[in-house]
Amino acid sequence: MRRRHLLGGAAGTLLATPALAQGGFPARNIRMIVPYPPGGATDAMSRLAAQKIQEKLGVTVVVENRSGANGQVGSQAVLQAGADGYTILGSASIHVMARSVMRNVPYDPVADFVPLARTARGPLVLVMSPQRPQRTIPEIVAAAKAEPARWSFATSSLGSAGHLGTIEFNRVTGANIEIVGYRGTAPALTDVAAGNAQLMFDPVLATLPMVRGGQLRGLGIATAARTPLAPDLPTMAEAGLPGFEFYSWYGVWAPRGVPAEIVARYNAALVEGMREPAVVERLTGLGFEAVAESVPEAERFIAADVARNAELLRLANFQPE
Repeated sequence: MRRRHLLGGAAGTLLATPALAQGGFPARNIRMIVPYPPGGATDAMSRLAAQKIQEKLGVTVVVENRSGANGQVGSQAVLQAGADGYTILGSASIHVMARSVMRNVPYDPVADFVPLARTARGPLVLVMSPQRPQRTIPEIVAAAKAEPARWSFATSSLGSAGHLGTIEFNRVTGANIEIVGYRGTAPALTDVAAGNAQLMFDPVLATLPMVRGGQLRGLGIATAARTPLAPDLPTMAEAGLPGFEFYSWYGVWAPRGVPAEIVARYNAALVEGMREPAVVERLTGLGFEAVAESVPEAERFIAADVARNAELLRLANFQPE
């Protein structure tokens, strides 16, 4: 699935490109590949990052949605484009978990890519079909254990924060609810709203509007404290699962081997962009937190995150699919 969009005004007006006249990088348009369909948090956060790159580097950024094979199609396309810095990847925490949850991934998501920056993070919300009568997590767990065939968890893709949160939910509750993978957030949430699947963990961006609209029932948010965006939504600890905190985070990557000076330019553009008060305010209003850190800081975080989630999968006896 491919969708291409030029960032800019409604009439397609492009930003001025002073860098083009200076020579050097960037000397032409930049392409950002998002390996998932439009409509989810990964797409939205990637487009925000693309907008900041466009503004700071003074060059057009073309965003292309290229979904398939749980993110592998788009990620592989970035690697195949070469390490010249003109094709980059906009993705989420799921990217670094590819080899932990899937077999025969043709690339190493950590060794073959360099993080240009992490940009934002957002907590997960547990939602359920409003067609079910249960209102609390203990009621759901009891019902699922009594009639397991009537319950399933939707997940946007293998290795996503929502998928990892679902695995941990099953492990700590002993519910062992079936997990059904979808090609993106939108179709998964649509099936939960319709009652074809019953439960789902997904970031606030997609879930809270549907909770407010009554299409989904919110059960808990995976944060230490309640969010002002939905003050009536309990934390997972309040809902019966103490210490249950899960976030999805977002970032931009390039193929490993891109010249260090180009990596530094991208990082500076993204760090500056994500620190803008208007961006921070916008993300806060969506339930997200801006992240602005150096490349070494991002690499250290990713190493720790992969180790933590790999241990979670080991404890759950998860086998790559």
